[in-house]
Amino acid sequence: MENNEDKKVVSALEIPHHMLENDAFSQWLGIEIVEVQDGYCKVRMKIRKEMLNSMKKGHGGITYSLADTAFGFATNTMGRKSVSIDTSINHIEALEEGDVLIATSQLKSMKNKLAFYTVEIHVKEKLVALFKGVAYRTSAVWED
Repeated sequence: MENNEDKKVVSALEIPHHMLENDAFSQWLGIEIVEVQDGYCKVRMKIRKEMLNSMKKGHGGITYSLADTAFGFATNTMGRKSVSIDTSINHIEALEEGDVLIATSQLKSMKNKLAFYTVEIHVKEKLVALFKGVAYRTSAVWED
């Protein structure tokens, strides 16, 4: 029987690293964590040939996946296990093989059970996509 008093709560800023270590899909995408703060996470990845669509442009699902990962990491930095309940993305610019995408997720509003985030995706200084997400904040805390 496990003693709850022996469990160590994971530091909020360590949570995205813990999540990435256990996320085979984000690892396959090549996502790297750039910066983490409470309610904020910046990640990056490079568009590879196998991520292109039939028009030789970055597949929209790749951009969405990067944004969703940044969103998931950021919302979990608040210490409670959180899951997305609503998301959307606007694709603004087409992406090319070799483009390095930077996704920055930031908390906009947080209530007891819901948190609202935006994610901006850039290539260099150019905004290429906008994502918004609503997360459900469970009562479970991150523990080792």
